[in-house]
Amino acid sequence: MRLNLPAAKTEQLATSTAAEPVSIGLAPIWRADAKVLILGSLPGVASLQAAQYYAHPRNQCWPILQHLFAIDASLPYLERIHCAQQQGIAFWDLVQSAKRRGSLDSAIINKTIASNRLLELLTELPKLQHIALNGKKAAELFDKQRASDLELQQWLSERAQSLQCHVLPSTSPANASIHFNDKLASWRSALLGDSAI
Repeated sequence: MRLNLPAAKTEQLATSTAAEPVSIGLAPIWRADAKVLILGSLPGVASLQAAQYYAHPRNQCWPILQHLFAIDASLPYLERIHCAQQQGIAFWDLVQSAKRRGSLDSAIINKTIASNRLLELLTELPKLQHIALNGKKAAELFDKQRASDLELQQWLSERAQSLQCHVLPSTSPANASIHFNDKLASWRSALLGDSAI
């Protein structure tokens, strides 16, 4: 639906949108033996600057992985990644690039989103058992891509008995209303329990 705005407001909206910086996501980290794929929305500023997944010191992803898979969250990043891969964990995001000011998912301008081709990675992971959607925005983007990609729908349907998709509490520091122990319980139930969230 087209918005009929007065000329001055239209110009202001266009200027505001054009001024937002473009955030470009990280390359996937995976091995063919991965059993768990953690999918976020788009890395925050701290992660993009460091070129590391979940680099913000208050992001709780690495502490959760420490509890679940004994990956020492204090290790240097490359060592943590090596340990995660040894435990069968892969990382990626749904968004390849988008305009966003700051790090909040709510600041992503949806019409500027360029999505990662999720199926291209999934077909390389024959042992995958869990897709962990890290937060509501990741779940929303996943559902949108699934709805628009018939090949992805078919791929997921063919693996419905062996692959579980979990919508999990965001590990972002912005999701402070949920206590760490509650997040941990949800992630534990999904990735180490018997049923999907």
